[in-house]
Amino acid sequence: KFENMQRTGSFKIRGAFNKLASLSREEREQGVIACSAGNHAQGVSLSCAMLGIDSKVVMPCTAPSSKVAATADYSAEVILHGNSFNDTISKAHELIELENRIFIPPYDDEKVIAGQGTIGLEILEDLYDVDNVIVPIGGGGLISGIAIALKSINPTINIIGVQAVNVHGMAKSFHEGQFLSHRTTGTIADGCDVSTPGKLTYEIVKELVTDIVVVTEEEIKRGMIDLIQRNKIVTEGAGALASAAILSGKLKGYIENKKTVSLISGGNIDLSRISEITGLNHVH
Repeated sequence: KFENMQRTGSFKIRGAFNKLASLSREEREQGVIACSAGNHAQGVSLSCAMLGIDSKVVMPCTAPSSKVAATADYSAEVILHGNSFNDTISKAHELIELENRIFIPPYDDEKVIAGQGTIGLEILEDLYDVDNVIVPIGGGGLISGIAIALKSINPTINIIGVQAVNVHGMAKSFHEGQFLSHRTTGTIADGCDVSTPGKLTYEIVKELVTDIVVVTEEEIKRGMIDLIQRNKIVTEGAGALASAAILSGKLKGYIENKKTVSLISGGNIDLSRISEITGLNHVH
């Protein structure tokens, strides 16, 4: 499922718009703030432009330049701070105290999760007898929404998550049965560079998700290259997690002779990063 073709280039606008649309008039007048490595930032920024809400977004200094530029172009004031998602959270809460803005969470929120869950309903419209749905995981909002939507209609569907081996807090929590964090270093799947899963999303994942696998940086790159070469689809690292897991063979027991949906969650990637991954010279 090509969420890289969605407005803003990722699925994130679904949850952001649903959350913002639920705000009261008084809350909208306060203005909002969000923190994000890029895709939630764009979803909030465009949604605020559509709804006439003033917005600020805190992004890490390491965020891809294309995501920063797009966020600013849509409407939001962008504040660059720190080098990780956790750094942006602390800065956002500092600004909430100073300016009394409404915080728009990237994943750990019922309205955001419900917005992402519309993807699950669309999957069933196109493939009602699907057996498996493979979903990238960062903080867990996407897979939580999809799992709720699909399992409420067909409890037999396997919902399988994928994380990067460098940053897999949700996978670690899922397999060890307790709320944990994990991050050794950054990942090419920057959109899923979330070391600590959401508390709400963890509870949903624990109950409804079938399995979570982790993939290496090389496997993610292979997934991205395969999508470009064979399918003519450009994705960011996070967007290729599901494809990477399938190509790695780690899901063979689930997908062999079964109807499987692989979710491409986003396609916001700098051209320079594509050149680096494919080994091609960047053509200006």
